[in-house]
Amino acid sequence: MPQNSVPSGAVVSCHLERPLDDECWRRFDALRRRFDVLALVRPPDPAYGEDEARWLERARTLDPIGLHTHWTSPTHARPSGAGNPAERVRREALWMREHGLAPLWFCGGAWYTDDAVAATVQELGLVDCTPRVGFPDDGVLPTTHSLGQLARGVLSPRLPRYVHAYFHDYDLLNARRRAALIVSLRILGIRRSAADASNAIRKSHGTR
Repeated sequence: MPQNSVPSGAVVSCHLERPLDDECWRRFDALRRRFDVLALVRPPDPAYGEDEARWLERARTLDPIGLHTHWTSPTHARPSGAGNPAERVRREALWMREHGLAPLWFCGGAWYTDDAVAATVQELGLVDCTPRVGFPDDGVLPTTHSLGQLARGVLSPRLPRYVHAYFHDYDLLNARRRAALIVSLRILGIRRSAADASNAIRKSHGTR
């Protein structure tokens, strides 16, 4: 693809895997008031005693919001061989909608996907952030940079035109990682405009 045809923009998402952890939530809540971040949230798992009412109270402050599915447990992101991954995506997305939330994006835990998961994400009208390569297109907003890759990339003269960086909420508990993220986001904001980021997101939703 010619460089001048690559969609430009900087998108940043957070995988909220511990939304019921008070310190994780406090750190993320402070960060999102300073930077535009797509919140991809792991729903509560009643099988592990997670408080749905408290989760909903926090999730309802996130607008927009996305779904981040852990296939096995709160601390085990990949499928374990039991259950149906595609049905779990459907169940979690519909549960969020039944409780007044409107997830727009999806990212599979541990970057897992399969044909049935991808078809379900498309059927539900979610933009898939699970792919690790590529460019925004209808229904897809690939995730390209980890926190470490972002920290190195913003200092490089060859920062790609399109960047979708992600981090975890628990990264914010580590002072060094938190500082690296904040500095990287500041530099990224200088090098990539908000308008470009909006264009990249609109392209992923199939609009122009």
